[in-house]
Amino acid sequence: MEWCVRSFGELSTGELYALLKLRADIFVVEQECAYADPDGKDPLALHLLGYEGAELAACARIFGPGDYLEQASIGRVAVNSKYRGRHLGKQLMHRALEAVRERWGAVPVALSAQTYLLKFYRELGFVETGAEYLEDGIPHIMMVRD
Repeated sequence: MEWCVRSFGELSTGELYALLKLRADIFVVEQECAYADPDGKDPLALHLLGYEGAELAACARIFGPGDYLEQASIGRVAVNSKYRGRHLGKQLMHRALEAVRERWGAVPVALSAQTYLLKFYRELGFVETGAEYLEDGIPHIMMVRD
Protein backbone atom coordinates (compact mmCIF):
# COMPACT_ATOMS: atom_id res chain seq x y z
CA MET A 1 0.00 0.00 0.00
CA GLU A 2 1.12 3.48 -0.80
CA TRP A 3 -0.34 6.23 1.38
CA CYS A 4 -0.55 9.97 0.82
CA VAL A 5 -2.23 12.93 2.49
CA ARG A 6 -3.46 15.78 0.32
CA SER A 7 -5.28 19.01 0.91
CA PHE A 8 -8.30 19.49 -1.33
CA GLY A 9 -6.33 21.85 -3.57
CA GLU A 10 -3.54 19.29 -3.96
CA LEU A 11 -5.86 16.55 -5.24
CA SER A 12 -5.53 15.91 -8.94
CA THR A 13 -8.70 15.60 -10.98
CA GLY A 14 -8.12 11.83 -11.16
CA GLU A 15 -7.59 11.53 -7.40
CA LEU A 16 -10.73 13.53 -6.68
CA TYR A 17 -12.77 11.41 -9.10
CA ALA A 18 -11.47 8.16 -7.55
CA LEU A 19 -12.15 9.47 -4.04
CA LEU A 20 -15.73 10.51 -4.80
CA LYS A 21 -16.38 7.27 -6.70
CA LEU A 22 -15.13 5.09 -3.82
CA ARG A 23 -17.25 6.98 -1.30
CA ALA A 24 -20.33 6.77 -3.54
CA ASP A 25 -19.76 3.06 -4.16
CA ILE A 26 -19.75 2.39 -0.42
CA PHE A 27 -21.93 5.00 1.26
CA VAL A 28 -24.57 5.45 -1.44
CA VAL A 29 -24.69 2.18 -3.42
CA GLU A 30 -23.50 -0.53 -1.01
CA GLN A 31 -25.24 0.94 2.05
CA GLU A 32 -28.28 1.92 -0.02
CA CYS A 33 -28.31 5.44 1.40
CA ALA A 34 -29.38 8.27 -0.86
CA TYR A 35 -27.53 11.33 0.39
CA ALA A 36 -25.32 14.10 -1.01
CA ASP A 37 -21.77 12.97 -0.28
CA PRO A 38 -20.19 16.19 -1.62
CA ASP A 39 -21.31 18.20 1.44
CA GLY A 40 -19.15 21.29 1.02
CA LYS A 41 -16.69 20.17 3.70
CA ASP A 42 -14.11 18.47 1.47
CA PRO A 43 -12.28 21.77 0.76
CA LEU A 44 -11.64 22.14 4.53
CA ALA A 45 -10.30 18.60 4.96
CA LEU A 46 -7.11 16.71 4.44
CA HIS A 47 -7.66 13.58 2.37
CA LEU A 48 -5.86 10.36 3.22
CA LEU A 49 -5.58 8.09 0.20
CA GLY A 50 -4.33 4.49 0.16
CA TYR A 51 -3.37 3.04 -3.20
CA GLU A 52 -2.80 -0.54 -4.27
CA GLY A 53 -0.91 0.08 -7.49
CA ALA A 54 -2.94 2.64 -9.42
CA GLU A 55 -6.24 1.76 -7.69
CA LEU A 56 -7.63 3.70 -4.73
CA ALA A 57 -8.18 1.05 -2.06
CA ALA A 58 -9.02 3.23 0.95
CA CYS A 59 -9.65 6.82 1.94
CA ALA A 60 -10.62 9.06 4.84
CA ARG A 61 -10.97 12.76 5.42
CA ILE A 62 -9.38 14.55 8.34
CA PHE A 63 -10.27 17.87 9.94
CA GLY A 64 -8.27 19.97 12.36
CA PRO A 65 -9.74 21.13 15.67
CA GLY A 66 -12.57 23.57 15.00
CA ASP A 67 -12.62 22.97 11.24
CA TYR A 68 -15.69 20.72 11.47
CA LEU A 69 -16.13 19.63 15.08
CA GLU A 70 -14.65 21.10 18.25
CA GLN A 71 -12.00 18.36 18.22
CA ALA A 72 -9.91 17.14 15.32
CA SER A 73 -12.04 14.60 13.48
CA ILE A 74 -11.89 11.73 11.02
CA GLY A 75 -14.72 10.82 8.70
CA ARG A 76 -15.76 9.28 5.39
CA VAL A 77 -13.61 6.26 6.31
CA ALA A 78 -13.92 3.89 3.35
CA VAL A 79 -12.25 0.68 2.18
CA ASN A 80 -12.92 -0.66 -1.30
CA SER A 81 -14.81 -3.97 -0.96
CA LYS A 82 -12.15 -5.63 -3.13
CA TYR A 83 -9.55 -4.97 -0.40
CA ARG A 84 -11.51 -5.89 2.73
CA GLY A 85 -10.34 -8.67 5.02
CA ARG A 86 -6.73 -7.43 4.91
CA HIS A 87 -6.90 -5.18 8.02
CA LEU A 88 -6.79 -2.17 5.74
CA GLY A 89 -9.34 -0.32 7.88
CA LYS A 90 -6.97 -0.42 10.86
CA GLN A 91 -4.06 0.70 8.71
CA LEU A 92 -6.19 3.54 7.37
CA MET A 93 -7.20 4.69 10.86
CA HIS A 94 -3.64 4.45 12.20
CA ARG A 95 -2.47 6.59 9.26
CA ALA A 96 -5.28 9.07 9.87
CA LEU A 97 -4.42 9.36 13.58
CA GLU A 98 -0.76 9.79 12.64
CA ALA A 99 -1.71 12.62 10.24
CA VAL A 100 -3.64 14.34 13.04
CA ARG A 101 -0.63 14.08 15.40
CA GLU A 102 1.78 15.38 12.76
CA ARG A 103 -0.34 18.46 12.03
CA TRP A 104 -2.01 19.34 15.35
CA GLY A 105 -0.14 17.39 18.02
CA ALA A 106 -1.66 15.17 20.70
CA VAL A 107 -5.25 16.45 20.50
CA PRO A 108 -8.54 14.62 21.05
CA VAL A 109 -9.99 13.10 17.87
CA ALA A 110 -13.72 12.62 17.28
CA LEU A 111 -15.72 10.62 14.78
CA SER A 112 -19.30 9.74 14.02
CA ALA A 113 -19.22 5.94 13.97
CA GLN A 114 -21.77 3.68 12.36
CA THR A 115 -22.87 1.64 15.37
CA TYR A 116 -22.07 -1.71 13.77
CA LEU A 117 -18.41 -0.58 13.84
CA LEU A 118 -18.26 0.24 17.58
CA LYS A 119 -15.96 -2.69 18.39
CA PHE A 120 -13.57 -1.67 15.59
CA TYR A 121 -13.30 1.91 16.85
CA ARG A 122 -13.11 0.86 20.53
CA GLU A 123 -10.08 -1.27 19.65
CA LEU A 124 -8.47 1.92 18.32
CA GLY A 125 -9.06 3.72 21.64
CA PHE A 126 -12.28 5.58 20.84
CA VAL A 127 -15.06 5.77 23.45
CA GLU A 128 -18.73 6.65 23.03
CA THR A 129 -19.65 10.15 24.16
CA GLY A 130 -23.42 10.20 23.67
CA ALA A 131 -26.52 8.37 22.64
CA GLU A 132 -27.10 6.64 19.34
CA TYR A 133 -28.63 8.81 16.60
CA LEU A 134 -29.67 8.43 12.99
CA GLU A 135 -27.55 10.03 10.31
CA ASP A 136 -28.98 9.61 6.81
CA GLY A 137 -31.12 6.77 8.17
CA ILE A 138 -28.13 4.81 9.55
CA PRO A 139 -27.52 4.40 13.33
CA HIS A 140 -24.41 6.29 14.47
CA ILE A 141 -22.75 7.24 17.73
CA MET A 142 -20.25 10.01 18.46
CA MET A 143 -16.90 8.71 19.72
CA VAL A 144 -13.74 10.47 20.94
CA ARG A 145 -10.16 9.32 21.42
CA ASP A 146 -8.13 11.45 23.87
